[in-house]
Amino acid sequence: MNIALIAHDKKKPELLSFVKRHLEVLKTHHLYATGTTGSIIRDKTGLKISLKKSGPLGGDQEIGSMIANGKLDLVIFFRDPLTAQPHEPDVSALLRLSDVYQIPIATHVNSAELFMKALEKKIKE
Repeated sequence: MNIALIAHDKKKPELLSFVKRHLEVLKTHHLYATGTTGSIIRDKTGLKISLKKSGPLGGDQEIGSMIANGKLDLVIFFRDPLTAQPHEPDVSALLRLSDVYQIPIATHVNSAELFMKALEKKIKE
């Protein structure tokens, strides 16, 4: 599967912790991430990640393009709903594209955990 990893600034530590818990599953997939998030995850875990630009610099749009072009199967995007984002229109477009193209998207740790359980089950089969 092709999986995108994205996190707003205040959620980056939470996403990193999530990724560390699920290293065994995630390392069997092709990973993509926005620049800053992906760099942090790569440096702290050693996972191979294809980096896009930072979210505010067009990375969210790059991920959206991947969705529109059928190049992603899952998006894990830990959003910070309590902090205004300067690139909110890009975030909204990304969420809309995931709905239009029916790409599963986890916007918080609990939904992401459900996706990981499904992927773990597939590995065991």
